[in-house]
Amino acid sequence: MKKIIEEIKKLKNQKNAIVLAHSYQNIEIDEVADFVGDSLYLSQQAKKTNADIIIFAGVYFMAQTAKIISPNKKVLLPNINAGCLMADMINYKQMRDFKSKYPNIPIVCYINSTAEVKAECDICCTSSNALQIVKSLNSDRVLFLPDQNLGKWVENQLSNVQVITYEGNCPVHHNIKVSDIEEIRNRYPNAKILIHPECKPEVSKLGDYVGSTSGIINYVKNSSDNQFIIVTEKGVYDRLKRDYPDKEFILIKDNLLCESMKLTTLEEILNALDNETTEIVLDEKIRQASANCIERMLKVSK
Repeated sequence: MKKIIEEIKKLKNQKNAIVLAHSYQNIEIDEVADFVGDSLYLSQQAKKTNADIIIFAGVYFMAQTAKIISPNKKVLLPNINAGCLMADMINYKQMRDFKSKYPNIPIVCYINSTAEVKAECDICCTSSNALQIVKSLNSDRVLFLPDQNLGKWVENQLSNVQVITYEGNCPVHHNIKVSDIEEIRNRYPNAKILIHPECKPEVSKLGDYVGSTSGIINYVKNSSDNQFIIVTEKGVYDRLKRDYPDKEFILIKDNLLCESMKLTTLEEILNALDNETTEIVLDEKIRQASANCIERMLKVSK
């Protein structure tokens, strides 16, 4: 592994490339990453650099987002089969059908969606700013896709907005039950329970904190507590254990793994850098429309 890491770092310098690693990736990917974090944050950081090549250790929609934001950079996805089950739950036709059922209602798309879907939406959101984005629309009805759980979590925070959701979800988070939270609370009564809002709303409301991947990490960083239940993908748990060895972390379930996120290996990153064959290419019309969707979000959430 050490030799592969050295070769990756050498090629990065030769080709003026950077590596972005999502927080759900295998933890050894961090050894070669220039930035680690949430998907939009990674794409924004990449845009600020003078890199010619972006290697995105993540899934397909994330690499698309990097290309949307940095059209003049070459974006490579090391494992081209690394998809997102949630993003794949809605395609262009399903998106148009959903919109047609509810005409003249503003539509918000979660960042976890393809460029083609973003291009058909009014505004984008992330798990950390979804509430702010929905409120900014000043509408009593809002369409939200593809994550029904995040959409309904937002609705529960508001008293005067109906959030009509598409029936998509992240299976990793969607499968967590209320009974899982109740059981772990009984076992660790003094632990803080930190939950991602991609969980079902009835699960999220049992948490001490509900927030994005970066929000959960920052909560731990700023907390004086020493014991935490992590209710999100195992990659977050792995990084917290590494970065805060004096604190105790309990993963809500051992099988909280996004298999697509774990597909990327150091060998594939090296291969992507060496051969540059896994490039993300977007139709310019779709890229521009999806960029507008993201830009509207950024203007609101600044």
